[in-house]
Amino acid sequence: MYIRQVALREDKRKDMKQSYLSSIPAIRKLKPLSLSKPVTFFVGENGSGKSTLLEGIAVASGFNAEGGSKNFTFSSRDTHSKLHEYLRIARGIPFAKDGFFLRAESFYNVASNVDEMEEEDEGIYDSYGGASLHAQSHGESFIALVQNRFWGNGLYILDEPEAALSPARQLALLSLIHGLVRRNSQFIIATHSPILMAYPQADIFVLDETGIVKTPYEQTEHYFITKRFLDQPQRMLKELLEDEKQ
Repeated sequence: MYIRQVALREDKRKDMKQSYLSSIPAIRKLKPLSLSKPVTFFVGENGSGKSTLLEGIAVASGFNAEGGSKNFTFSSRDTHSKLHEYLRIARGIPFAKDGFFLRAESFYNVASNVDEMEEEDEGIYDSYGGASLHAQSHGESFIALVQNRFWGNGLYILDEPEAALSPARQLALLSLIHGLVRRNSQFIIATHSPILMAYPQADIFVLDETGIVKTPYEQTEHYFITKRFLDQPQRMLKELLEDEKQ
């Protein structure tokens, strides 16, 4: 594990009380979080703090807040939180030889920065599938990035990668993740996808008002709701639509 534990710095807890971060239960109640599997998932409702925590870990680990490798230094808008200042990251040995922070909401900016680097140093595209990421569909560019730029022996932090991917492409991403895990890689992923969450060599941490709880796949709300819908879609639709009429 390139990151073995994530915790709040005790000397910073008082300072964090003055921040909006203290209003997020999962952040405020964060206890030392041990990462012992090659893949860690953060899941929870919108606003639960999973992307905020993921971003804090990424920035505290040396990545650009908007995404990219540690060599990316661009900034289009300073909107990230200061959570990284309050986190203590326990790193493993040896250190990761590669790494990337991928976030769906700022991927356009990452793609634009890759174009700028190609203009300055021809051949950069070779690490991103041989073409501008803007010249590919959103899903194609995500998959091309993982296939060509993620080299292994690395720490890869992904924020809702399923946003650009069809179910079939999510399965393809699972296969790519597994191949990289075999090449000594660690993934930390915030997701809503029950497909991605099914990866067997993973721990799932659910963020909610009680804090952060490690939860078996079949006990997550994502699994339960998706399975219930797929098992009885007409019944669920009838219940939902009848409620709407009322």
